[in-house]
Amino acid sequence: MQHIKNQSLLSFMATAPESAVAVSNPATGEIVGHAPISDESALMGSIERAHVAQKEWAKLPAKTRSNILHRWFELLLENKEDLARIMTLEQGKPLAEAQGEVLYGASFIEWFAEEAKRSYGDTVPGPTADKRVVTIKQPIGVACAITPWNFPIAMITRKAGPALAAGCSFVVKPSDSTPLSAFATAELAYQAGVPRDVLQVVLGESSRKIGAIFTSHPLIRKLSFTGSTQVGSVLMAQCANDIKRTSMELGGNAPFIVFDDADIDAAVQGALASKFRNAGQTCVCANRFYVHSSVYDEFVSKFDAAVQTLKVGNGVEEGVTIGPVINEAAKQGIQAIIDRAIEQGAQPVTELKILDGLFMQPVVLKNVKHTMDIVQEEIFGPVAPVISFETDEELIEMANDTIYGLASYFYSQNIHRVWKVAEALEYGMVGINEGIISTEVAPFGGVKQSGIGREGAKLGMDEYMDVKYLCFGGM
Repeated sequence: MQHIKNQSLLSFMATAPESAVAVSNPATGEIVGHAPISDESALMGSIERAHVAQKEWAKLPAKTRSNILHRWFELLLENKEDLARIMTLEQGKPLAEAQGEVLYGASFIEWFAEEAKRSYGDTVPGPTADKRVVTIKQPIGVACAITPWNFPIAMITRKAGPALAAGCSFVVKPSDSTPLSAFATAELAYQAGVPRDVLQVVLGESSRKIGAIFTSHPLIRKLSFTGSTQVGSVLMAQCANDIKRTSMELGGNAPFIVFDDADIDAAVQGALASKFRNAGQTCVCANRFYVHSSVYDEFVSKFDAAVQTLKVGNGVEEGVTIGPVINEAAKQGIQAIIDRAIEQGAQPVTELKILDGLFMQPVVLKNVKHTMDIVQEEIFGPVAPVISFETDEELIEMANDTIYGLASYFYSQNIHRVWKVAEALEYGMVGINEGIISTEVAPFGGVKQSGIGREGAKLGMDEYMDVKYLCFGGM
């Protein structure tokens, strides 16, 4: 792979093609590398080694684990450009966005390196004079994760950081579309001092088979999954057989709301950032836009003008802001959503263009009705449907009319409305006059069918620890 200075990041690519998955660049279609796959026996062995290694990892002082994670963080920063290039070549996002993701992913390692030293228990007043009550926190054991292609580094570090900080071992199955970033990130962890059996990246002949192994293996005590609600539901059901801990970050259908008292120019910039980052392929992307009728035309005009400045192309080229979608199935699915919306009465603000390959023109649709199919589906592409509303009550009812509850956004300068709407929206995260809400210091997660559990913040460690109650009698 050209232009990679730290060739040790690619040591895994020496694997023979017959025992590896081929990884292609969605911008060009060419093969950029291979990643090793394991058969069922090897996967079982990985889990067993993780179980053994976890015992020794958990015995290390929290400060020692913290120092190792800090070194991993430093190596991620030192190799930012190489990691970003690997990501762009296999995933498609522009280099600037890829570098941003490396920094975002690294921030979780830094955060949980610090939190490793702060997994406090409690001293509780005893019920009687001769008793003392204490709680401590202990690692749950072997944790595993299944991560998606859209954020191939950050979705791993957001899970691996707290798991390793807590004293767990961690086995992750990345997407077959973007495994190179995962192996490269893990290589830096090994260079930082994380034992290879404590952190393992695995691929298999079948994603479904790996999921079945993760959910049924008795040595695995925790599964973390980021992906679709449909798959998450199946994995949760499978985990129920032996009561595994789970955390699920699932589908979204984020409303982006512009009230009549909003700063329209700020709302346009927030909408641009929220909707079109990663070509609209994020779970927290604005999915449907509700704009008050009195500012509807102004917002649509300014929003579309801003969208037309976005440059579509290969992510390694200068000035590109929108890369390709991940594969042909994704492109066809997004195009089908657009076509159906137009059939139901939506109108593209500017003329639609069909682009070659996996590239798609960013599009703003006006005259969209809340009842249209496009409003009820997670688009996962560069399409922005805009709906008009009249009253706050009508808006809240429409915004909450979905099975999902991950992220939401609104723009208003009325403090009374801000509090009222923020509390009324049925979502785990609310961006108020802000289009980018993800950060390592805040809890990330949803409600309803968007998942359970929280990642990041001080709550992230709790997902990988058990609370043990100690009762001292005869005092």
